[in-house]
Parts: sequence; C-alpha cells; structure tokens
Amino acid sequence: MEHKAKSIRPFIGSKNFGISRRFYQDLGFTEIILAPNFSYFETKGIGFYLQDAYVKDWIDNTMLFLEVEDVNQFWTDLLELNLSAKYETIKLVPIREMDWGKECFIHDPSGILWHIGEFKK
Repeated sequence: MEHKAKSIRPFIGSKNFGISRRFYQDLGFTEIILAPNFSYFETKGIGFYLQDAYVKDWIDNTMLFLEVEDVNQFWTDLLELNLSAKYETIKLVPIREMDWGKECFIHDPSGILWHIGEFKK
C-alpha cells in the first residue's frame, strides 16, 4: 500500500480546556476553533486537535514528538516565555544528548508529555 499522506493530526485531551488553549497559544501555535469544546492548533502546516475531554489514563499516557531545526534555540525561547510562572502544573526538562540527537521535554497543563527533538544530521 502506498501512502500519499499530507499530515498526521493527533487528538489530545485537556484537563482544563481554557488553560490548555492559552498554553498552546503561548507556545506559538495558532488556534482554529472548530466547536466550543474542540480546536485545531497549527504551526507551519503541522498541528493537532485539542479536545475538552479528560480521561486520566489517556492523558497520562499521551506523548507527542515535535521535531525542530534547533532544539537549543527552542529551549532558550521556551525559557523566555516564563511558562512556569503562568501555569503551575507544567514541567520543563532540559535538553538531553542522545545517540540519535537531542531533546527537551514539556509536560503541558494536563500532563501530556511533549518531546521536542532535533535529529543528528
């Protein structure tokens, strides 16, 4: 089977939809409201759907990987946002060097784990 895929758009939940919406806007995503409890967040042609739905086991086991060109610059920009002062439940984990490249981590306000990575060239 040959795939002619154009994108992949995961669906993620939120414990507090309003807080999560603001968090992703602060991260630089553009929100497209699809319904009062459902939005699409995108940046440069990639994105995800955010739902006003909370299932603890689902949220606790949701991880996303965002590949960036320069994880060091991403980390610097992330720290400048001072998100920890705005969102008490988020967690930032500094860059780690791995065999394949490097990554940092963000736990969103609901606990969803984002891997932000840069592959070795």
